[in-house]
Amino acid sequence: MADKCYLVVGLGNIGAEYATTRHNVGFMILDAWAQASNVVFESGRYGDMAVVRDKGREFHLLKPSTYMNLSGNAVRYWLQKLEIPRENLMVICDDINLPFGTIRLRAGGSDGGHNGLAHIEEMLGDRDWARLRIGIGHDFALGGQIDYVLGSLSEEQRQQVPEIAKTIVSGLRTWSFMGIQKAMSQLNSRPKEEKNEDKN
Repeated sequence: MADKCYLVVGLGNIGAEYATTRHNVGFMILDAWAQASNVVFESGRYGDMAVVRDKGREFHLLKPSTYMNLSGNAVRYWLQKLEIPRENLMVICDDINLPFGTIRLRAGGSDGGHNGLAHIEEMLGDRDWARLRIGIGHDFALGGQIDYVLGSLSEEQRQQVPEIAKTIVSGLRTWSFMGIQKAMSQLNSRPKEEKNEDKN
């Protein structure tokens, strides 16, 4: 059964003051998934967990309560407790290097300067686990990164989150049934402006 169980981790910071911030987009995606699936999160060790069952698959949705910089504690604990294989781990986080709403799925790789990914890598001892990055843009001046990622999404952006979540959930279902490469082909998008440039 373990090969049909998946741990999907959304990264963010706990507390109402962080709920709508750009750094919490991982939480937002899991909240939208849980709501659409009519399941609720329950508090557990190192975080809140909800379980979505889908055609023989079990997706354990985890929102760590450790704050971003210590996310690896929650990931390591739940991987071990649930006996979920490393290839069935997916981490969802924000990315300032991508335009808002752009999705990048990778089977592994560097932390890209993201503190949450860096701590997970430290706790797990390797980079061989999937991560899905969601662009939040980079509209800030030099030295303004922290204030930017801890600033709130605009109302227009918040309204787009459910549709982004729907796209991601569809891709993660593909990941569970058909593998990471197929999911990457489905999910990895490019900004509209890049596509338009290709046509010129």
